[in-house]
This record gives sequence, C-alpha cells and structure tokens, in this order.
Amino acid sequence: MTLSFFDQFMSPIFLGVPLIAIALIFPCITFPTPTSRWLNNRLLAFQSWFINRFMYQLFLPLNLGAHKWALMFVSLMLFLITINMLGLLPYTFTPTTQLSLNMGLAVPLWLATVIIGMRNQPTHALGHLLPEGTPTLLIPVLIIIETISLFIRPLALGVRLTANLTAGHLLIQLIATAAFVLMPLMPTVAFLTATLLFLLTLLEIAVAMIQAYVFVLLLSLYLQENV
Repeated sequence: MTLSFFDQFMSPIFLGVPLIAIALIFPCITFPTPTSRWLNNRLLAFQSWFINRFMYQLFLPLNLGAHKWALMFVSLMLFLITINMLGLLPYTFTPTTQLSLNMGLAVPLWLATVIIGMRNQPTHALGHLLPEGTPTLLIPVLIIIETISLFIRPLALGVRLTANLTAGHLLIQLIATAAFVLMPLMPTVAFLTATLLFLLTLLEIAVAMIQAYVFVLLLSLYLQENV
C-alpha cells in the first residue's frame, strides 16, 4: 500500500515507449496562437496581458543586456505552469516531479548565466566569491564556501521544484485515500476530509503556478549577477 502511493511518480510506458515525451509536447498544443484578426478573443487578450505583466516584473531590475533572455524565460514560465497544472488532472503524469527533468532544465540555464558572466565581466563575476572587507585569515574559507554555494544553485533549483510538487501530489493522494476509506464508516468525517481535500487542491494549484514563477525568478537573479 505504501509503495502504491509513489507509483504516480513513475514515468508511464506504453508499448515500450516512454510517455513522458508526449507529456512534454502536449502543453505546446494547448497554447493559443495569435491570429490575423484585428480583435483577439478573451483567452488571447488574457495571455498577452499575463506575458506583459510577467516580463515587466521579471526584467524591471535587469539592464538592457539581459532583455534578450525575455523570450526564453517567458516560454519556460508558460511551459512549467502548463505542465504543473495538467499534472493535477486525474489519471495524468507530472513530468516536473522527475528530478532528472528539472536538473536538465536547471543546470544548462544556470551554466549559461555563469559562462556569460565569465565572458563579459570576469572580474565582477569572480568578485562574488570574496565579499569586500573580508579578513585575510577568512579569505580561503570564504572562497571555498562561496564556490560550493555557487555549484549548489542548480541543485537547489531542481530539488525545490521536484520536492514541492511531489509533496503536494502525495498529500493529495493520502487525503483522498482517507476520505474514500472513511466514507462508509464515518460519513461526517469523510465529508470534512473531502472539504480539506478540495482546499488542498486549490492550494496545490497555487503552488504549481508559484513554483514555476520561483524557478524562472531565481534564474533571472542569477542572470542579474552576471550581466
């Protein structure tokens, strides 16, 4: 019974073909595309408003050199939100609960920000490893600590997204199982448990959107240090 709770995080395979590829491609089909009409519908208008507000909030503290990353960050934001939201539907699979996928997104993007910093302003990028005014005896220790913290950043990005989504899905399944078991025994308690399950589902929807935003926001902060 305990192992079955974690079966939802296994990548489904049909006829020997991993279905995680379909789960990654499907969100692109759901995005509405602009038309040649003069007036857009409500969905396109909301999408345009959301993208504009998101870009304004994300790139407000960044200089003009970082604005070339706008398309990549917005696309990544919409991609992660869509995957996380679709994973809340029944009988679906959430690819972002796989640490390998999240690390595959976090490591290249983090490494790109570091390489840009080393290429454009190496002195400023290396200056983050040693705070100004550090005592001489602490210089070797602080350099080692800052270097370790630098290389932990992509791991923290991937683990944060994986842990939050995994914990939410697992908690939803545990409460849903409890409500199902208690229904014939104690209907009142089962109703209260189902109410808690509904509220937790709303919270998980918010977590799915917030975690996608936090993932992109932290990448923008890393980019801000190197641009």
